[in-house]
Amino acid sequence: MNNKLILAAAAAFAIQASAPALAADADYFKNKTLKIVIPYGPGGTYDKYGQTFAEFIGRHVPGNPTVIVQHMPGAGGMKAMSWAYNVMPKDGLGMLMPVDNSVVTQLMRPDKVRFDVRKFVWLGASNQTNLVMAVRSDSGVRTWQDMRNKQLIGSSSGQDTSFIFSKLAAGMLGARIKVVSGYKGSSKAMFAIEQGESQMAAYNWLAWGSKVPHWFKGDKPFARIVMQMGIFRDPDIPQDVPMLSELVSSPEDKAAVAFVGSLGILGRGVVVPPGVPADVVKTLRAAYDAMNADPAFAAELKKRKLRLIPSKGEKIQQVVIDAVNNATPSVVKHASKVIYGR
Repeated sequence: MNNKLILAAAAAFAIQASAPALAADADYFKNKTLKIVIPYGPGGTYDKYGQTFAEFIGRHVPGNPTVIVQHMPGAGGMKAMSWAYNVMPKDGLGMLMPVDNSVVTQLMRPDKVRFDVRKFVWLGASNQTNLVMAVRSDSGVRTWQDMRNKQLIGSSSGQDTSFIFSKLAAGMLGARIKVVSGYKGSSKAMFAIEQGESQMAAYNWLAWGSKVPHWFKGDKPFARIVMQMGIFRDPDIPQDVPMLSELVSSPEDKAAVAFVGSLGILGRGVVVPPGVPADVVKTLRAAYDAMNADPAFAAELKKRKLRLIPSKGEKIQQVVIDAVNNATPSVVKHASKVIYGR
């Protein structure tokens, strides 16, 4: 081949490589089955959102493929995260609902993860929410200050958000909390409170509101909200419930709470593993956006007592990348010491 042909071929390749990704066509997805992996067991908000995603997203994917869910609980959601990153086929037919504490866990417990959360490809998200600490009313605790004088048993599913928030409250505020972390999913950790096995837990407000809203109603509620954590004050939570960021005083504590509190931004969404072709990603992102804009999808979420706060995949992707890249070693080290003791 002469030099002119070589240069022409190279130029053609460069143009093709730099061109925007084309969307995958209907033939790619026709008669296929898409699978959404849920990192917890049935019954929780991950499951409820995942089931709703499965019902609606296929309507907006060219070729109208069948969509199913697969539950993969274990290690506080890390089992599914690692499996999706390392084993899930890179064809776009497999998707994952990533756990909201994946950024925090990767930075503070790198020995516990086998993935780089920055490399998952976000399709979109459908909710954002704060973490809320709730305590049985008959525990003798009415405010967060009472937790300094009353020994409490907390429940969690592995080292999930309930574990993380409880440890922060214990380490930074002097709350006396002992966490039992062997429950399979947030639903079982919550209902352990009702069964008297524990007295408190800390999950996102959506989870409390969709599973046990009656706990917080009436003149003598079964449980009380004592504090919340996030980057904004949740409009659905009483305004006199303090933010953890308001209760801590030292600069290092405030920086650590801001870092950990960012996990609420991730909300409930869907990713594919790294390596999925760009045209397939483009198609799936468009389908996810269309699902979020579908009035029938919004109505179904409302029926299931779930909120819809849509975010585009590109936006959440950047939030994750920035959260990992901007976390200074000193902030990560301090948060890790408070939560994990090292």
